[in-house]
Amino acid sequence: MIHELTNPVIKTLVNHLRETQTDALRFRHILHELSRLLAYEALKDDALEDQIITTWQGERTFGFIKEEDLIFVTILRAGLPMIESVTALFPKSSSGFLAMKRDERTHQSVLYYDRIPECKDKTVIVLDPMVATGGSLCDAISVIKGKSPKRILSLNIVGSPEGMDILEQKHPDVALFIAQIDEKLDEHMFIVPGLGDAGDRAYNTVEAP
Repeated sequence: MIHELTNPVIKTLVNHLRETQTDALRFRHILHELSRLLAYEALKDDALEDQIITTWQGERTFGFIKEEDLIFVTILRAGLPMIESVTALFPKSSSGFLAMKRDERTHQSVLYYDRIPECKDKTVIVLDPMVATGGSLCDAISVIKGKSPKRILSLNIVGSPEGMDILEQKHPDVALFIAQIDEKLDEHMFIVPGLGDAGDRAYNTVEAP
């Protein structure tokens, strides 16, 4: 259920994210573009629902994705540019937010904010740029599964092979669409080569000393 995209446009955009000279505005813009491309791939086989609309030639019936059945859930804060992008594509969809912080000693994630709407019989799409150990993403998926969605998809920018393995072990029923699976995790559980802290780079923030 792991789908790594191979399009050269996607690979080029990911590699621009790696560049240290890519400023915060450009970094967020690239995250926007990659999120759209991932959404196209994740939803490419979805059935369309017929709707009657008014066109310049009068009323006609056309197929549309049922946006009301989509819930986009982002893991704060690095996922904010991703949710901005996909909800612009699907303005009738709903949004949810989870906040987790990684314990730098244990490398485990701790959930401290959960604001997700009713998920029963909905398609929930998780947005998380970085999948390092896979802990935060797996925990987020577990929270969402407790809310009885119809299915869960995950859109991600960069991940490690170790993180992919953990996700497949813990949540084999979740389809993950990722722009790039990198080489490995280092001894500090950071993705190599990775692209740095996505949240800091997107918003020009650094932790106070």
